Amino acid sequence: MHNATLSPAAPGPDLAAVKQRQQATWAGGDYAVVGSTLQIVGETLAEAADVRAGERVLDVAAGNGNASLAAARRFASVTSTDYVPSLLEKGEARARAEGLAIAFQVADVEDLPFSDGSFDVVLSTFGVMFAPDHQRSADEMLRVLRAGGRLGLANWTPDGFVGQLFKLIGRHLAPPAGLQPPSAWGTEAHCAALFGARAIEMRCERRTFNFRYRSAAHFVQVFRDYYGPTHKAFAALSSAGQQALERDLLDLLGRLNTAGASSLVVPSEYLETIVIKR
Repeated sequence: MHNATLSPAAPGPDLAAVKQRQQATWAGGDYAVVGSTLQIVGETLAEAADVRAGERVLDVAAGNGNASLAAARRFASVTSTDYVPSLLEKGEARARAEGLAIAFQVADVEDLPFSDGSFDVVLSTFGVMFAPDHQRSADEMLRVLRAGGRLGLANWTPDGFVGQLFKLIGRHLAPPAGLQPPSAWGTEAHCAALFGARAIEMRCERRTFNFRYRSAAHFVQVFRDYYGPTHKAFAALSSAGQQALERDLLDLLGRLNTAGASSLVVPSEYLETIVIKR
């Protein structure tokens, strides 16, 4: 009788290296050009999370500050964080233009530089979903939230337009192996696994954001020039690869456009999740 030899387990992805590449991706292009069109989601989320005057609100992976601005317009005490300094600068300029008092701080959602229970509300719109370590991100957001506080998230669903967009990009440029897809955050089951045991209550609602552009070609141009993941994909592909990606994007947009030939309106589903911490 012989002893079976066990193969060593395959090493998991190097999350630190992945994060470094992601940070460079979001610093490339200019996400604020796309981000500012999503402002209505920040407003809707601030309402769903019942943000009130005087509350301490943290916006994580804030980008150029949609949820931060929404909370500050409701007279909350807001801290806006992201790990891309240039995006925070764009948010700061928007706050200054409106005369809103918001604190801006470079911070990583997986390692937040705040004490336990520091905030009444934590928000994130299409931000935390891109952090590589989902559980660690969830743990950190809950750690800095007080007991009874509210966590409000807006994340693209796997089957909605942006989820389909990510899958399409992945067919042309493979994502890092071993990572959970960002769009997992857009499912009730994943949110329940991350938060359920530590929540008094969790509410999930599927909502729709409409991307509105002049045409499919206009959308591709804006996303190619400014939106990190698309910008990176085009930059990494050969000329023939770029043409193939563009063709597939135009085809996807053409199939989902509800505006006919006059312009582009593409509904994109996202999951709004409100968690009340135990």
